[in-house]
Amino acid sequence: MPTLRTYAEPSAADVVVIGAGINGLAITREAARRGLNVVMIDQDDLAARTSAISSRLIHGGLKYLERFEIPLVFESIRERNILLRTAPHLVRPYPMLIPFTKDGSRPGWLLSCGLIFHDVLSVGKKLPFNRIVFSRGLKRDFPGIAAGGVKWGGLFQDAHVPVTERFAVEIAIDAARNGATILTHTPVLSLIHEGGHVAGVVYRDRETGEQRSLRAPIVINAAGPWVDSVLDLDGEHERKIGPTKGSHLVVDAFPTAPDKCIFFESPDDNRPMFVLPWHNGKYMLGTTDLPYDESIDEIIADGDETDYLLRAVNTILPGAKLTSDDVLWSYSGVRPLPYVADLTDPSSVTRDSEIVAHTGDSRGLFTLIGGKYTTHRALGVQALKVIEKALGLPHRRSRTDKLPFPGAPAVDVDEFRARFVAASTLPSRTAERLAAVYGELAWEVAAFAAEDPSLAEIIDDETGAIAAELVYAVREEGAVTLEDVLLRRTTIALNSDVGLSVAPRAAAVLTQHVGWTQDLAAEELARYRHAVRRFAPRALRVEQGGGER
Repeated sequence: MPTLRTYAEPSAADVVVIGAGINGLAITREAARRGLNVVMIDQDDLAARTSAISSRLIHGGLKYLERFEIPLVFESIRERNILLRTAPHLVRPYPMLIPFTKDGSRPGWLLSCGLIFHDVLSVGKKLPFNRIVFSRGLKRDFPGIAAGGVKWGGLFQDAHVPVTERFAVEIAIDAARNGATILTHTPVLSLIHEGGHVAGVVYRDRETGEQRSLRAPIVINAAGPWVDSVLDLDGEHERKIGPTKGSHLVVDAFPTAPDKCIFFESPDDNRPMFVLPWHNGKYMLGTTDLPYDESIDEIIADGDETDYLLRAVNTILPGAKLTSDDVLWSYSGVRPLPYVADLTDPSSVTRDSEIVAHTGDSRGLFTLIGGKYTTHRALGVQALKVIEKALGLPHRRSRTDKLPFPGAPAVDVDEFRARFVAASTLPSRTAERLAAVYGELAWEVAAFAAEDPSLAEIIDDETGAIAAELVYAVREEGAVTLEDVLLRRTTIALNSDVGLSVAPRAAAVLTQHVGWTQDLAAEELARYRHAVRRFAPRALRVEQGGGER
């Protein structure tokens, strides 16, 4: 079954959604499943920026308890349960240890009460109960933490989505299968005004470069950090977004590395921090939370942030002894939080979301502020209610709380993987990778390799990825650029060198199989190398003669 196309020439729609991040995707999916003619449009790719820089947690809202944001806690728990059920191949249980330290900002007894109270609020949850870990258990299961003098802690049962890139792609696939039009690499140039209200957008056609009009009675501004840039197209306005910068470091497994997530406080400022066991045996260390008012088009973790994160990890895990030389690469971006003048404590800004209905000559325009992965579906449902009311349509209950993601297996995930590996003619390592990354869609990727044996060739030794994945990404999943292919479809670039070593081979495969010219392949390689500079990969630093930093 064809899955996703990211090019068309629509002239009219019921709804235009500007922004292909997680929030725009959620709204597009809900609108499409409601039977509306919806077009989602973005100047970049699916979930290419802000939605690609999270800590990848599907979080049950524990941190909202102390602010007594109980409705947000309930929503987070409910949506986490839904995702564990509807996307089990992507969203996985993820226990995390919270060390109780004597110099922490919250005493252990209070944190223990919080874990118990969270269980009370989570009646019927799909995960085990939270529990306290005392000295003996800590020394047995978390020796690196115990070596630092921690005597006890709490084990919080949460969830994560290690490959948010595939998570976003599957939402787009579901939306497209239900009639949504997806336009990527397509900038919006202006808003159309007719009859005293917003009536659509003008965009630049990706293929021809021409300006085209797309009329719609409803325009949703879900552009994340670029919300104010979209509003600039409509004239003067009050600032909506006050972004904060967040950065993560990616490292290989290190001495005393835990096999479960550690959720702790920075020794510098008590900010929440994570050591996150991640993908392909890597670890993420994060995250910073800094007021940010500079360019949001290319954001790089700086040396101060790297030092801050490494110092925190080395304090809670003194045997780690991590240095900047251990950082394989990093990623950094901004959170699209509500604007607060003279902000000094970014963590105090609410993580809840808001949909602003514009008035006057801007009627028909709605702006989304906030939002996150865990509650993206609930936000999509909320936005659909707004759309239905604006269009004068009766409300229909959303079914996305029950419907599985496109790649969700019909059986238990472990059983599916075992069946797929047993049935596959590919090397077991590659078959295991396909099952883990694509879920049920792995059958479609494997079919490409079966039809053309050359596509069964392993093109990345580290991940075991095969050439068929590249061709599938372009033909069936709407990838346009080499960055789309390596980062957000195949996720090959989530390896040690952000795909730099495999990029030439990938470009050659796409030249042979999807019609890229030699000139286009060379251009894409150059663009890719330029694009991944934002990750400050160690491999690129060494190649350029900078050595280990």
